[in-house]
Amino acid sequence: MAEMTPMMKQYLAIKQQYKDDILFFRLGDFYEMFFDDAKIASRELELTLTGKDCGQKERAPMCGIPYHSCEGYIARLVQKGYKVAICEQTEDPALAKGLVKRDILRVITPGTVIESSMLDEGKNNFLAGICLDEGGAGMCFADVSTGEVHVTELAGEDLEARIINELGRFVPSEVVLNAAASQVKDVSDFLTQRINCTVNVSDDEDFLPREDELRERFRLGSLSQAGLEERHLAVRSLCGLLSYLERTQMSGLERMNTVYFYTEEQYMKLDISTRRNLELVETIRGREKRGTLLWVLDRTRTAMGRRLIRSFIEQPLMNIAEITRRHNAVGELADDPLLRGGLSDSLENIHDLERLMTRIVYGSANGRELRSLAQTAERLPEIRRQLEQVRCPLLRELRDGIDPLEDIYKLICDSIVDDPPAVMRDGGVIRAGYNAQIDELRDIMTGGKGYLAKIEAEEKEKTGIKNLKIGYNKVFGYYIEITKSNISDVPENYIRKQTLTNCERYITPELKELEGRVLGAQERVVQLEHEVFDEVRRSIAEQLHRIQSTARSLAMLDVMCSFALTASENGYCRPDMSLDGRIVIKDGRHPVVEAMLSGVPFVPNDTTLDDSDDRVAIITGPNMAGKSTYMRQVALIVLMAQIGSFVPAKSAQIGLVDSIFTRVGASDDLAAGQSTFMVEMSEVANILENATKDSLLVFDEIGRGTSTFDGMSIARAVLEYVADKKKLGAKTLFATHYHELTQLEGQLQGVKNYNIAVKKHGEEITFLRRIIRGGADNSYGIDVARLAGIPDTIVRRARQILVSLEENKPVGLRQKKSAVSAEAPQEQLSILDPKAGEIMEKLRRIDADTLTPIEALNILYELCRIAEN
Repeated sequence: MAEMTPMMKQYLAIKQQYKDDILFFRLGDFYEMFFDDAKIASRELELTLTGKDCGQKERAPMCGIPYHSCEGYIARLVQKGYKVAICEQTEDPALAKGLVKRDILRVITPGTVIESSMLDEGKNNFLAGICLDEGGAGMCFADVSTGEVHVTELAGEDLEARIINELGRFVPSEVVLNAAASQVKDVSDFLTQRINCTVNVSDDEDFLPREDELRERFRLGSLSQAGLEERHLAVRSLCGLLSYLERTQMSGLERMNTVYFYTEEQYMKLDISTRRNLELVETIRGREKRGTLLWVLDRTRTAMGRRLIRSFIEQPLMNIAEITRRHNAVGELADDPLLRGGLSDSLENIHDLERLMTRIVYGSANGRELRSLAQTAERLPEIRRQLEQVRCPLLRELRDGIDPLEDIYKLICDSIVDDPPAVMRDGGVIRAGYNAQIDELRDIMTGGKGYLAKIEAEEKEKTGIKNLKIGYNKVFGYYIEITKSNISDVPENYIRKQTLTNCERYITPELKELEGRVLGAQERVVQLEHEVFDEVRRSIAEQLHRIQSTARSLAMLDVMCSFALTASENGYCRPDMSLDGRIVIKDGRHPVVEAMLSGVPFVPNDTTLDDSDDRVAIITGPNMAGKSTYMRQVALIVLMAQIGSFVPAKSAQIGLVDSIFTRVGASDDLAAGQSTFMVEMSEVANILENATKDSLLVFDEIGRGTSTFDGMSIARAVLEYVADKKKLGAKTLFATHYHELTQLEGQLQGVKNYNIAVKKHGEEITFLRRIIRGGADNSYGIDVARLAGIPDTIVRRARQILVSLEENKPVGLRQKKSAVSAEAPQEQLSILDPKAGEIMEKLRRIDADTLTPIEALNILYELCRIAEN
């Protein structure tokens, strides 16, 4: 350390405080990285690794990036899980005596990003805090980029599973745990393996409650105003999260000024498997938006609306009153296309107020972002005017929640030029007429430059040197340039300043005085513009609550318009919500499959489920016939109803569902040592442990991956359990290929059989996609195999084996034919063969004159079967 240069000593002293972060060290117009940080950054960012003399024999590894284009580089590091500490110069290098002072202004981590270029505008970026104790767990979720803060407290049984469910609801990009929470393996594995979350473990001191600080930060008379009284673990999780933010953000935390306490009972429970199986916000295979429920419903026009509609889908409501308020708003907008269209057009150019305000409060917003705020404010009076005659309470509340922000609009228009530069480095942001001192300095600058032209003309006339010219550079300032051929005509009062190959440069006292005035004005006006801009930005930041309230109202209005537009264009109906547990859907459709079909009508189906005679529907039928689509569509219709959307059906009565559980598809977890069957059984166990009588269960083929009798036994036992009101009695859709399970209708109260209608023509099958009462008589698995391209020889052999199995005959190996017999024609059926008599008898009974083509094909198929056997 003693041998290091002063600058490197400064770097190492700061790095010592941020050992785990990549330190971006500001040197002039660059952020430089040294030693191990440089090696990591050069590898991850594909930068050239160089070296720098640091006072020792070996050069320090070094790489760097321009400070004005740092966001893209930081984004790539943060996406890879790194943390970036921004070390800035805290004094003007021109005024500094000796080494320029530097300090950390902010640490950028996956959960604390506020830069628009580094964020997905359509989803929140949550940072989570979890405090686990013997009595339960407190959980906090904050989006630093929007200022949202949500907290909850969990206690009782199945704590680990419930923590995971809440994490699945918010999907944070980063989490802060206390020591006890970090020891829970299931939670840690979920964070790192399932949602790829960056994990930090903080000291228990960070999670100590600081009630006075919370009351001041969130402007609370008491914690009870935020529902936090006697919620000690929730308070501790919030304090732990805030402690982490104080260490990493240094400033701007006043943006987080509202906290919402919620309980699990407020929202429908959706575990991570259900969210995945129903493809709510991303597809299973491609993890993309197209092909999801969000893709169908999201017709929002603003970034704020896109985030809100996503949170609605991830958090269906359990409060019928609030659901009805949303349905009323959607209904009024759906019935008034002129109002809906006008609002959608007005919302089109509304900027992201939530994230704009975060950057304003943090002091990082530029002139263009302030103009974006002004453009939004300009449209607010028109939106309020369009809502003047609305009738439903929710739309009236949204209208009243939109502040016109006329004073903010005027402030920005008066102070900021129409097209401000992207960076403030050279000024040009403050509008003429806003600040008298800036205007005066600009007059000096522009007048000075005009005076230069005047001096140049006068000097040409006095000296007679026609090619004399006045120039400027940053090193020598203003000068008079005269070519070598005219040196003899230079006046005595000219002072030589620089000699070049073809000319000489001079200065005069008059020019030197003018130089001081102009250059001083240039430097001063840039400095003054920064000060005035900061003052304008702070004035806007002080109006955070008004703008935040307006942003929330605009986002909700955007979502209601989106629901209404989707309902109107797709022919959705308003669901009738109730507490009686009945789900009665007429002509229900799968919203996503219907939207994906191009020119092909979707076949609708009815559904009846209740807590009495129609608790369990056993659905049989062939693969590919539509069982999975049907069951998912019922789950999605229920979920859509409880988020406040209309639903794809002719009519729908939806009894409130407290949770949806799905067991769908085949997957394994080899890293955890779990086979496909083990994963299936684990998911079934989770459902049976957490479901209630008010849940909706979707089982798509359980009992596979083991022997037929084992699988069928497990499937039947599960069916008996969910159907029994004394044990569970939940509403259940149960698809199976075990036809033996259809015997449960009549044996268990509340169980009904359904199947997918199929039409068969010889070996050709047609899936009618229609759900009908009764059990299926055939799974048509071999037919589906043939459709999938299985070779005909295997298909024929499979049919032979199936007949033997159905007749309880032993299955022998197919005999290989000799070379001679393989080429010889098959032996004709002898007239003395008993099969011939059976065939002849069937032929005699046929009335060929009345036979339809389909009947003829069926008879031919039957005759072939008799001959083959």
